[in-house]
Amino acid sequence: MGKTPKNLVATFSIVGFDPNTGELGVATQSKLLGVGAVVPWAEANVGAVATQSLANTAFGPDGLALLKEGKTAQEAIDALVENDPDASMRQVGVVDFNGNSATFTGDGCYDWAGGRAGKNYAAQGNILVGEDTVTAMAETFEQSEGKPLPERLIACLHAAQKAGGDKRGMQSAAIYIVKEKGGYGGYNDRYLDLRVDEHETPIDELERIYRLHQLYFNRPKEENIVELDDEKKFALSKKLAELGFLDEGGDFDEAFRNYIHTENFEEREQESGKIDLELYYYIVGKN
Repeated sequence: MGKTPKNLVATFSIVGFDPNTGELGVATQSKLLGVGAVVPWAEANVGAVATQSLANTAFGPDGLALLKEGKTAQEAIDALVENDPDASMRQVGVVDFNGNSATFTGDGCYDWAGGRAGKNYAAQGNILVGEDTVTAMAETFEQSEGKPLPERLIACLHAAQKAGGDKRGMQSAAIYIVKEKGGYGGYNDRYLDLRVDEHETPIDELERIYRLHQLYFNRPKEENIVELDDEKKFALSKKLAELGFLDEGGDFDEAFRNYIHTENFEEREQESGKIDLELYYYIVGKN
């Protein structure tokens, strides 16, 4: 096919569905600034779409509209490609709310380019080191059934990068997941919308902020709520003093409450004498 033009973007992505939770989403990495603004599209109870290569961003909303009409993932892709005069340069992956999936790679996409679809997922990439990148995403998704969808999708990105990833390196990564009333306060369906727009190791950074998201917005697990014993209180007091929340001789409960409310950890707050272990280890560090 000849030398790859410098203005083309190398990208890989995986579209996934969890039938147990109803979550639909896309995770992607690219040698492109702000890939999260281009590739991932999803609608709760409908489906998810990844559009890339010489990306036609209309494939996102148009693909979701086709799924909403009752088209399967494959039927939606067929319709999108049929109506696009530049289809040979497009790449798209789709999964619907029944777990049907499909992936398309135009014959004008630059090597290596291709995809693999299976039950509840579609993986695809272009300008890759080789086919192993897509194979790694597919196998990681298939072998991680039962785990939370966000963790599965991020693990797929890690596996893809380890297998070779983009020829051109890394720049940005994103994960976008929807489920009915899964957004902040239950007021919308945007369960997870995290982006790393510019970073040397964007997938690692995406996982780091995902872990923070879980800490900030998820409620503690009952088994992680324990007594605040003297050892833990001492460690917390030391850290609160370092952070400027606790003066010598000051009230610990008030200082800890001020920290929680300042740092937006209200979901992790417990009655006096109790502590959520995840919050505790976040504050004092975990050996």
